[in-house]
Amino acid sequence: MGRISLELVPRSRGSFAGELKTVKERFQCVDTLNIPDILKFDVRIPEACEVAVDYFKKVIPHIRAVSINSEEPFPYLEFFDKNGIDEVLVILGDNPEIVSKSDKPCDSIGLIKKLKKEAPHIRVYAGLDQWRDSFREEMDYARRKTDAGADGFFTQPFFDLDLMEKYARQLQDTHVFWGVAPVIRESSKKYWETKNNVRFPEDFECTMEWNHCFAKKVLKSADTDKFHVYFCPITVDFVEYLEGIV
Repeated sequence: MGRISLELVPRSRGSFAGELKTVKERFQCVDTLNIPDILKFDVRIPEACEVAVDYFKKVIPHIRAVSINSEEPFPYLEFFDKNGIDEVLVILGDNPEIVSKSDKPCDSIGLIKKLKKEAPHIRVYAGLDQWRDSFREEMDYARRKTDAGADGFFTQPFFDLDLMEKYARQLQDTHVFWGVAPVIRESSKKYWETKNNVRFPEDFECTMEWNHCFAKKVLKSADTDKFHVYFCPITVDFVEYLEGIV
C-alpha cells in the first residue's frame, strides 16, 4: 500500500508539538503529516511546519491559493527548501466569513501552474471534492488541475466505498490521498449533509465502531503504492480514533 497521513490542526505551538510526539510514539505506521491552514488560529503554515519537521520527514502543508499574490514570487520556497518540505496541497481557501486574500489572488489552477514553474521539484497535490458537483464535473475539474501540473490529489472524506472505488477507477495511475473522517454525532452528520452536500450510505451509523470498521476497509483497499490514505479526526480524540484502526 501507499502512505498513511494524519491531518492535525495546529492550534498552538505547544499543543501541536505534544500531539505530534504522541503520534510518533504510538502510531508509527503514520508516516506523513498534512497541515491545514486555519485562519482563526495564530499558528499558521510556516510556524506549524517548523514544529512538524522535528517529528515527520514527510510534511504536506495546505496552501490557500487566495492568500498568494499571482504576480509575486511564491513566498515560502526558501523556507520549504531549508526544512526539506517538497510536497504541498493547493486549496482555494476562499472563506467568505474570514477574508484573507492577497491584492491579486491566485485561484487553485493558477497556483498549481505557478508552483510548477517556480519550484518544479515540489510535488503539488490538488483538492478533489466528490461532494461538490456531479462525478463527471468533478473529474473534468480534476483533469484541468492535472493539465496545470498537479501531481496528485487529496479528496474530501469518503463514507462510501462504492463511490470511492468509482473515483479510484478513474484515478488509478495517480497519487491520491483518500480522505477518511469520523462522524459520531448526529449534529456532525447534519453539518456534513448541510454544508458539504455529503450523502451518507444507508448503513451509516454515528458510532465509533462504524467509523473504525469503515476506515479499516479503506486501508484494506490500499493495494497499490499510489493509493494513500489520510485520516482527519476533526471532532474526536485522534488517539481513540487511531487506536481502533491501526
